[in-house]
Amino acid sequence: MDLDVSAIPYTVATGAPPSSDDVVEAIHVAYDRSLDLTDGAVADYIPELADTSPDLFGICVAEVDGTVQGVGDVDHPFTIQSISKAFVWALVCEEIGDEKLIDLIGVNNTGLAFDSVMSLELNDGHPMNPMGNAGALATTALVPGDSPDEQWEFIRRGLSRFAGKELELDEAVYRSESASNQRNQGIARLLEGYGRIGSNPLDVVDVYTKQCSLLVTATDIAVMGATLADGGINPVTGERVVSETVCHDTLAVLAASGLYQNSGEWLFRIGLPGKSGVTGGIVTIAPGKAGIATFSPRLDAAGNSVRGQRATAYLSRRLGFDLFASRPHDPSGDSPR
Repeated sequence: MDLDVSAIPYTVATGAPPSSDDVVEAIHVAYDRSLDLTDGAVADYIPELADTSPDLFGICVAEVDGTVQGVGDVDHPFTIQSISKAFVWALVCEEIGDEKLIDLIGVNNTGLAFDSVMSLELNDGHPMNPMGNAGALATTALVPGDSPDEQWEFIRRGLSRFAGKELELDEAVYRSESASNQRNQGIARLLEGYGRIGSNPLDVVDVYTKQCSLLVTATDIAVMGATLADGGINPVTGERVVSETVCHDTLAVLAASGLYQNSGEWLFRIGLPGKSGVTGGIVTIAPGKAGIATFSPRLDAAGNSVRGQRATAYLSRRLGFDLFASRPHDPSGDSPR
C-alpha cells in the first residue's frame, strides 16, 4: 500500500507530561489498588519459572526527561521473555526497514495464541503477527551477523542500549527453555519449509531462546519503554538507539499485537501500546511522555500479568496517558471544557 506520505514528518501533539509529584502519587495508588489481587497463576511451562514467587510486585515509570520512579519490587531480576520481541523487532527494523519486515513477517494480529501454528498454515506460511512466536522467530532470523554468536551479541548489545546498562543471560532459564522448546523448534522448521527462514532453524530458535532469557528488572524495561517514547533516545544515557520512524513503527505493531490475543481489549481499556511477557512483566509506552513497567508473575489465561493490567489501567487514566481520551474543545482557547 503506497499512501505517498513517507516525506511528511509526524507532528507530535501528545501534550505535557505529568509532574513528578503526580507520578509518585499515582504509582503508589496504583500499587495499593492492585496489591490485593491474587487471581492468576505463575507460568510453569518453562520449568525454571515455576518456582517464581507469585507475590512479587513492582511498578516503575521512566519519563522522557530521564526521571525514573518506582515502588515495590522494581529491582528484582526476571527474564525478559516475549517483551524482547518488541525491541528486537525495532533493532531489525532499523537495519532493514519496515517494508521488508511487512513483506516477510507482517504487522497484523492473528487473534490466536502466541505460540499458534494454525496462523502459519492459514496464511501460506506468512507469520502475520510479529509479536507471536512465529513472527518473532522470523524476525530473529533477520538479525545481522555471519553466525548465531554474532546475531546473539547484536541482540544483547542492542537490548542493553535500550535498557541503558549491560544485560546478562540467565543461564538456568536458558537451559530450562532449551530443554522444553520443541514447539518453537517445530514452528521454526515450518517457517523454513515456507521459505521464511533462510538459515538453520534450530540456530534461530537457540538465539531466540537466549534473547528471551536476558535478565531485566521493572526499572530496566521502563527505561526501554521510555526510549521508544522519546523518539529512540534513551532518556537516561542520552544515546540514540533507533530512529523516530522505527519508534513509530514499533509502537504501531505493539498497539495491534502486544498483549497476545487480548490486544484489542488492552487497547480499548488502556489506550496505549504495550508488550507483556510470561514472567509477569508488562512494558507500556506513552509516546512523548514515559515508559511504564509493571512486574507481577500471576498471569491470566492469555499470559498477561493480572496486577500489571490493573495498575497500568489506573496510571493511564490518572496521568493522562490514554491516546484516545479527549475533551470538548473550548472555542475561547482558554482551556478544555
